[in-house]
Amino acid sequence: MNHGPDASATIAPVPGSPADFARNVREWIFDLDNTLYPPSSHLFDQIDRRMTAFIGELLGLPPEKARAVQKDYFHRYGTSLRGLMAEHGADPEAYLAAVHDVDYDVLAPDPALKAALLRLPGRRIVYTNGTARHAEKVMARLGIAEAFSAIFDIRDADFWPKPHPAAYDALIAREGIDPSRAVLVEDSLKNLPPATALGMRTVWLRNRRDTAGAELFDPTGRTVAIDDLQAWLDAVGACADG
Repeated sequence: MNHGPDASATIAPVPGSPADFARNVREWIFDLDNTLYPPSSHLFDQIDRRMTAFIGELLGLPPEKARAVQKDYFHRYGTSLRGLMAEHGADPEAYLAAVHDVDYDVLAPDPALKAALLRLPGRRIVYTNGTARHAEKVMARLGIAEAFSAIFDIRDADFWPKPHPAAYDALIAREGIDPSRAVLVEDSLKNLPPATALGMRTVWLRNRRDTAGAELFDPTGRTVAIDDLQAWLDAVGACADG
């Protein structure tokens, strides 16, 4: 007797849905600043001000002109540091030490975030244009260090920042990542297309800086935009548990 389609057959989840990520992703790559902690902490605002101060001192510029140089280099080179290195031969170690001399006490432990990260199937990696030491301090304050197996920082990328393709290639090579099983979670929209081009899924945590939609880069459902990291992680974790 024909009973129709096999009821036990697995139905593929909708592309871009939490179930899709839970089933198909095993490499969870997270940006750090303003992604794993909220912009409302103003931690990155401290870093931003120190960038301006460093540039002003290095180039002998008043704050408003230093700020203009900072943003120009950020947009043209991916980071202000890369621009300073390319155009002025700046010492990256001096820059990194100066801009990360900040007060991490503005961050509070986030046990809910830790629990949600630990529910994700596979390994979790922090990928930052900052330093590993900066990432370690942030993760320690948040209480999420044990949720991650690796940190890939600007030194690991030979000071090539996101979104430069060489940085993503270095990440993949060092960590042995299969892009088809990976996702990059970012608050910066410009950092998504290189990962998408490599075959990764990407998640844009919306912010007030970018106004375009992540769907402009990928109409296939491999890129999604979210407003609440915790809620998205909880949804993916629930699907993974199920």
